[in-house]
Amino acid sequence: MSNQAESLDSKGMDKGLSKATLEPKRPENGMLFSFSNQEVGFGFFGSSPEKPLPPPPPCVEVLSSEVESNVNCVMESISLDGALTLLKGRVNTKQVFALSNSDLVPGKYEGGLKLWEGSLDLVKTLHSEVLSGQLSLVGKRILELGCGHGLPGIFACLQGAGLVHFQDFNAEVLQCLTIPNVNANIEKQWNTKSETDDGQRSVMPEIRFFAGDWSEIHQLLPHVHDDDCQNLLEPRSNQISAAGYDIILMAETVYSVCSLQNLYSLVKKCLARPNGIVYLAAKKHYFGVGGGTKQFLSVVEKDGFMNASLITEVANGSSNMRELWKLSVKEMGVCN
Repeated sequence: MSNQAESLDSKGMDKGLSKATLEPKRPENGMLFSFSNQEVGFGFFGSSPEKPLPPPPPCVEVLSSEVESNVNCVMESISLDGALTLLKGRVNTKQVFALSNSDLVPGKYEGGLKLWEGSLDLVKTLHSEVLSGQLSLVGKRILELGCGHGLPGIFACLQGAGLVHFQDFNAEVLQCLTIPNVNANIEKQWNTKSETDDGQRSVMPEIRFFAGDWSEIHQLLPHVHDDDCQNLLEPRSNQISAAGYDIILMAETVYSVCSLQNLYSLVKKCLARPNGIVYLAAKKHYFGVGGGTKQFLSVVEKDGFMNASLITEVANGSSNMRELWKLSVKEMGVCN
């Protein structure tokens, strides 16, 4: 599938958001690139920017009531593995960010309105592991990083997770797409199955939404560890409940080599220890921006704190090789 390199400098909507706001400390370097103008994104092509990126937007918690009513989000059904069907929204990128549908502008918009195939791969993997008994999401604390549509996190909600927190770079993505997606799928689930097999009312998970750069967002997320190396196995003392997330979900988050260290540092701050698990779905290589699973795993290996195991590879001829990885804290985790 062909990709068209194209970029615009239009700014996204400037909206007042939620109660919790942090000013950014520093910009995150990256590279300009564009992607397919199809609904499902397949790859990245482009070149390095000549100018430094602008500072990222401030980190905010976006309330579920802050849905953008002026943007039309059309719901569609998407079938996964035959027996699993989820709803996904479709919105117009130009209407939200004043950008054409094929644009991605690092520092302003990170592609969250596109449905990336790695997200579908991740949902299928989670579904398979739940069916086989390898994974239980019941009562677990889940964090989805770079959520966009939020389908993996939504699947966790529907499987009985105790809480699910969604993070994306852009607050507009959460307002216009993620929150409507979550609401539509939760409403569908609760309308068709409001009681569990034992006759008890299903419990609604705690669902929250956070927008911001990976280098800053840990300051808002409620379940994080002290970033002091010597305290990596202990939660922050000033937050009783801050023991980390049991499962972190990431789909197509490792596309830019410039952001890999910030992403990995955030994962270490957020993952529960010693039994937390990270699921990563991504392409082996993203052309033009230098990222990919190989580059991210080299960061993981160099640090020496986590193990990584390959779950499966996906090659269907429509794009380059995609992979599913599982990461966990080493039994005697150390920080290099």
